[in-house]
Amino acid sequence: MSTPAGSADTNLPQTGPSAFDDRRPPERELLDDCVHCGFCLPTCPTYQLWGEEMDSPRGRIYLMDLAKKGEIGLEGAFSEHIDACLGCMACVTACPSGVQYDRLLESVRPQVERNVERETGDRLFREAIFALFPYKRRLRVAALPGALYQKLRTVPAIRRLAEKLPGRLAAMESLLPPVSVREAFATLPVYTPAHGTRRGRVALLTGCVQDVFFHRVNEATVRVLAAEGHDVLVPRDQQCCGALELHAGREDPALARAKREIAVFEALDVDHVVTNVAGCGSSMKEYGHLLSDDPEWAERAAAFSERVRDVHEVLAAHEPVAPRHEVRARVAYHDACHLGHAQGVREQPRAVLRSVPGVQVVDIPEAALCCGSAGIYNMVMPDAAAELGVRKAGNVRSVDPDVVVTANPGCLLQIGKHLGRDVPLLHPVQLLDASIRGVPVPRT
Repeated sequence: MSTPAGSADTNLPQTGPSAFDDRRPPERELLDDCVHCGFCLPTCPTYQLWGEEMDSPRGRIYLMDLAKKGEIGLEGAFSEHIDACLGCMACVTACPSGVQYDRLLESVRPQVERNVERETGDRLFREAIFALFPYKRRLRVAALPGALYQKLRTVPAIRRLAEKLPGRLAAMESLLPPVSVREAFATLPVYTPAHGTRRGRVALLTGCVQDVFFHRVNEATVRVLAAEGHDVLVPRDQQCCGALELHAGREDPALARAKREIAVFEALDVDHVVTNVAGCGSSMKEYGHLLSDDPEWAERAAAFSERVRDVHEVLAAHEPVAPRHEVRARVAYHDACHLGHAQGVREQPRAVLRSVPGVQVVDIPEAALCCGSAGIYNMVMPDAAAELGVRKAGNVRSVDPDVVVTANPGCLLQIGKHLGRDVPLLHPVQLLDASIRGVPVPRT
C-alpha cells in the first residue's frame, strides 16, 4: 500500500488524545478504507490547481488520520487544507475502493468550526454570509439596493470603486446576480393543478437564493411539472433547507433547519418533495443520515429523504406528454457537483434536454472538475475559485454552445461571471419550459 508522497507510515499507533471532540468524529473504518491509490488526484480541483499532496482527497484523509491518532491538532495546516477543499465529491465518484470522503468531510468540517478559532476578519465575513443568505426576507430587502447598484455599476466612477475592493468583497461584487425587484418579491401559487391526466402530486422546495434571485427558474419548474401531469404544492411556511450551512460545517443551525423543513413537508399528501437546486437536493437526501442518531427525528428524517427527488428525476421517470416545440440549439450541459457527484443524477437532465426537438446536448471537457462555486467557496476562497471558473469557462467555450445549462444557482453565477453575457446561461427546466410554451429561449 502506498502512502502520500513524503508522508510517514499511516499505520501509526494511537500516540495521544484524538484532536477531534466526541461529537461525530470521523470513523476509523472510513479512514481505513482509503488505500492511497491516487485515482482521486485527476478529479480533485485543488490538486489540479496546486499539485499539493495535502490538498488532495487522500492527503486530507491522511491528515484526518493523524489528527484522530493525536499526532496533530486541528489548527494551522489541518484546518487550512480542509478549508481549501471545495467539497465537490468528484473523488467519491472516481474512487475504486468506495471511500466515503463525503462522510469524512461531513464529520470533519463541524469539528473545525467548533474547535478552531478563526481570525477575526475571516470569522466576521463568514458570519455576515450566514446572516444573509439562508434568510429569504433578508435577501429580498438586500435586493432593493442590489437592483439600484445593478443600474449604477456601469457608471465609470462606480466601476473604478468596485475594482478597488479587497479580494473577498470584490468576489462578492462580481458574483451579484441580475436583480429584479419584481422577481425578488414574487411568490408562487400555493397550488397549481396538473394539466390533463394527473400523474402525481409533488411539493416544491423553492430555496432561498433560488427563489429571490432565480424566481423565474421556480416559475418554469412549476409550469413544466404541471404540464407533465403533476399537481404542484408550494407551502408558504417553508424556509431554508440548511444546505449552505451544512456544507460549511455549521452543523447545529443546519440540523435545526432540516427539522423545520421535515415538519413542514411531512404533513403534505405528496408523492415527492422536489427540488431544482443541486445543493439543496443533496442535503435533503442526507437528512436521514444526518439525524440518524436523534431518537425523535431519525425515522421522520429517513422517511422525508426517501421522498426527495431532483426535478429531473421526476420528469425523466415518465414519457413526456406535453407537446414540445422545436428549439434548434447546441446545448452544453454542466454537471453541478452536488447533482452529478453527490446525488448521482447525470443521465436524467440529459434525457430531459433531449426530449426537446432540435436540441443537441454536448458534454463539456473536464466535466467532472468543479467550476469553483461550491457553496460559499467562491466568496471565501476567491483566488482558487477564479482559477477554476476561468478553466471551466474555457472548457465551455471549446464546444461552441448556443446555450449553456446547469442545475444550481451557484454554478449559474460562477460560470456566468467567467463566461460573459454573450451565451445564454439557463437552468435546464427553463429551456424545456420555453419549448413546451413555444416561446423564445430566455437569455438568463
